[in-house]
Amino acid sequence: MEFRILGPLTVSRADGRPAALGGRKPRTLLAALLLARGRVVPDERLISLLWEGERPSTVDAQVCTYASRLRKALGRPARLVRHGGGYLLTPGGTVDAEEFERLAAEGHDELRAERPARAAGLFRAALDLWRGPVLAGIAEPLRAGEAARFDELRLAALEGRLEAEIAAGDHLRAVPDATAFVHEHPMRERARALLMSALCASGRPADAIAVYHRGRHLLDERLGIAPGPALRAAYQRVLDAQAG
Repeated sequence: MEFRILGPLTVSRADGRPAALGGRKPRTLLAALLLARGRVVPDERLISLLWEGERPSTVDAQVCTYASRLRKALGRPARLVRHGGGYLLTPGGTVDAEEFERLAAEGHDELRAERPARAAGLFRAALDLWRGPVLAGIAEPLRAGEAARFDELRLAALEGRLEAEIAAGDHLRAVPDATAFVHEHPMRERARALLMSALCASGRPADAIAVYHRGRHLLDERLGIAPGPALRAAYQRVLDAQAG
């Protein structure tokens, strides 16, 4: 089975057919169970996610009904069971978010081990799993609580991929992606430092210096701070390359 939450929640059953998950409430219940990663999710937690306002008098029965319908929709080998005042899901298949985190962690390990080509491939494989905003179509209390964490993991993986490509000598490939990244996230100093490194390695030190000064101006204007150590170090490397 394949469970996907890095975008709209979808499930491919063991027989290859998509699971009919129903509306927002059963989808939210399933997402909460997937995110628990083998831990029991208490009834109260599920109820608070499914009903933001006034709760119906039949709330316990409705949760039970949603769980029963999900159990039927998923089929084997997934196991959704009642356990200790809550529900527990054993997916019996792959979960894209868990696969993403595994691949990204391996990418960071390879980068630290100075194997950038291998690291870049792992980061690309991790990022290819994304299909859009995390948990699209899920109740807001759950989506909002998880989206920021996953988005930060995605941005860190993007930065890791750029760093790996530059270290592997693939700086020409990195420049356009790093440029777009900095345009979208102008306050991320690591991304700006990586763009500077890619530009300098591509024979464009003047452009790299301009990127630094734009970042310095933004940091001062918006946050009232000076560039941090990583950005200053990148700037010094560009100056040293010019002097050399």
